Amino acid sequence: MSLFHPITVKCPKCEADVTVKAVGSVNADRRPDFREAILDDRFQDTTCGACEHSFRLQPEFNYLDAGNGQWIAAMPAPDMPRYLEIEDVVRDLFAQSYGPKAPKAARDVGDTLSVRLTFGWPAVREKLLCAAHDLDDVVLEMMKLDLLRKLPSSPIGPGIELRLVAVVDDTLALCWMQSAREEVLEQFTCPRGWYDTISSNPDAWAAVHAQLSDGAFVDIQKLYMGAGRAVAE
Repeated sequence: MSLFHPITVKCPKCEADVTVKAVGSVNADRRPDFREAILDDRFQDTTCGACEHSFRLQPEFNYLDAGNGQWIAAMPAPDMPRYLEIEDVVRDLFAQSYGPKAPKAARDVGDTLSVRLTFGWPAVREKLLCAAHDLDDVVLEMMKLDLLRKLPSSPIGPGIELRLVAVVDDTLALCWMQSAREEVLEQFTCPRGWYDTISSNPDAWAAVHAQLSDGAFVDIQKLYMGAGRAVAE
């Protein structure tokens, strides 16, 4: 089931106390409307009763969509630098919920799920887009790396990410985004054939694929941190 709990937060505009129902877990098989709300960028939106300013809670919940083979631990964007530590927590949580420490019925479900860790709304939305359009998220991240090598310029910087935002026919729309604020900086498109070329050439990308898929955090952001730096450069 999907679970919510009341919390009190400060309005980012007037600093009044606002009580909201924060999501703790989403079961998209039972509540597909929650999946659609995430894709529509309106899930966990709230409005301050004092100044009527609209804002959105940072994600901090578990997402299950057995129909699409997804289990996602969605975390706040500012927590990304701690991804290795959080990956350990996510691995243990999944093991207890759907892995080797879970009852057999849950393990049977878990055998069909990919386990992912995301930071910020654009990242979790991107994973749902991948499932909706039959895209392998690891291949998508490799395509982003290829784009970074070929684009004439890119606004890479702290908190700025390259995200898939739409798929229309055979065209992929991507944007540079300040993730925590969900602010779009630049947007462009590329043919899906770019993705298909990388997908059909696994040997050339085997080393990068292994690094990206090592752990629940499948994202080129981790290649800019620690051991992945050489690959990203």
